[in-house]
Amino acid sequence: MNDELESEMDLAEQILVLLRERPEGCSEYQLIQQLKARHSTHVPHLPLIDKLVLFRTHFLVFNALYELRDRLWQAASHSLHISPLCIQLRPYVAATSGVVQPDPLRAYYLDMANLRDTDEEEVERLLASFWTRMRGGYAEGTSEAWDPEKKRAALELFELDQTGPALDLPMIKRRYRQLVSIHHPDRGGSTTRIQSINLAMEILQRYYQ
Repeated sequence: MNDELESEMDLAEQILVLLRERPEGCSEYQLIQQLKARHSTHVPHLPLIDKLVLFRTHFLVFNALYELRDRLWQAASHSLHISPLCIQLRPYVAATSGVVQPDPLRAYYLDMANLRDTDEEEVERLLASFWTRMRGGYAEGTSEAWDPEKKRAALELFELDQTGPALDLPMIKRRYRQLVSIHHPDRGGSTTRIQSINLAMEILQRYYQ
């Protein structure tokens, strides 16, 4: 097997090569590391500690994943499961309904303006927005433990699909450890980001035992 990915391939095609080699699937982090190890020129070859590098690398990979999913669907060859913890080629299953459900994540990642327009300040603003939403009840000393909006926002921060049948506490903890290792202040991350991650974990532990 040639270690290098063919340079004439776009990122979606390179990802397809890697996923075919790993039918069991892989995490987003593993996929990024494989792209770097196989000398893909479509992702930054820089440490993921810097928040902008992390965001841009993540965006480029997810843009390619949603593009690849559309191609596979149009070719009726495979379906593609997309989540930070598990990216996997799966057998194609024809839709049973002509109704197309809106997919806000697909729309977000396929709009390259979201990559161009998001700077370091915007990344921090998004985190601050999450923190504000999460603190709402706590700031008033309430003990509301079950709040669907807080659960949804926490899963958003972890970039996990709450409709995924395999989502459980061990998977959430793995994602938590991954995020902490990337964003810890000792590694150049921000205190606000770690606070948000810790709060999201605290919320999700109430729902997943």
